[in-house]
Amino acid sequence: RSAIGGTLMGLANLVPGISGGTMLLAAGVYPGFIASIAELTTLRFRTRSIVLLGTVAATAGLAILLLAGTVKGLVQDYRWVMYSLFIGLTLGGVPLIWRMARPASPAVFIAAAATFVLMAGMALAGGAGIEDERNVALIFLAGLAASSAMILPGVSGSYLLILLGQYENILGTVDQLKRGLFGDGGGFSPNFALILDATGVVIPLGLGIVVGIVGMSNLLRWLLKRYPHATLGALLGLLFGAVIGLWPFQAGNPPTPGDIIKGQSVTIENASGFDVDDWPVRRFDPTGREVASALGLIGVGLAATLLIGRFGDDESGEN
Repeated sequence: RSAIGGTLMGLANLVPGISGGTMLLAAGVYPGFIASIAELTTLRFRTRSIVLLGTVAATAGLAILLLAGTVKGLVQDYRWVMYSLFIGLTLGGVPLIWRMARPASPAVFIAAAATFVLMAGMALAGGAGIEDERNVALIFLAGLAASSAMILPGVSGSYLLILLGQYENILGTVDQLKRGLFGDGGGFSPNFALILDATGVVIPLGLGIVVGIVGMSNLLRWLLKRYPHATLGALLGLLFGAVIGLWPFQAGNPPTPGDIIKGQSVTIENASGFDVDDWPVRRFDPTGREVASALGLIGVGLAATLLIGRFGDDESGEN
């Protein structure tokens, strides 16, 4: 069960809108996961807790390592399709948080409004346009954001990575690490240059995740104990605000003279030399068929998350 939960959590951490915490809840290991973190942070080392955390971490890490490149490619090549799914997956987390927040008090709505405005402002400010992808402090912050998805059901750390402009960068780096370890052919043929280059992102990201898991787990437990309605309301606002930043009708476009990419001005001479990973993302006017397809994909994503949440409820009831 811990291995299944870890694998699902790893997959969830690759997809904006799906919470790793929700996956652990669905697998029936979420209470044990949180309790094990609490025990280790208070220096109470029990074999059962260490085995559970080790199993979850190992299987989640393996899922991320093997599939990061695939997910990144899908986002780059079919961005509006994937973002439509992400919207549905994000909205699917709302019923779970709402059930936790009931009976609703004014604090729920006030906190929800505040975080909605905050998330909407971040999205409209164009967070995904951040240029310095190798900024150590920003990558560490991205690790903190990603770790939030492992702590509380309904919160997607990957969406926060999109706002920080680090989503594709981190997925690409993880895929680079995999190629450095195993080569492009799938065999074990280490490329130490690729591995060393990837560590510039992997190390601060990993440190941020560790600090986030330890710090955020204790902080959120304290907030939920002292201010449960305000905390859950804030999470609701975060989910609704997240939809604004996932506007699906946008795509990567070849750079044109005058664009600025990673601090470098694009000219006619160098325009063709930029990697597709660095192409600017611009919005486009969708066709009627694309709008209808996007609405259908939103429905698919919403249904998928609701089914996962229903399974998590069933598992929690059995336990």
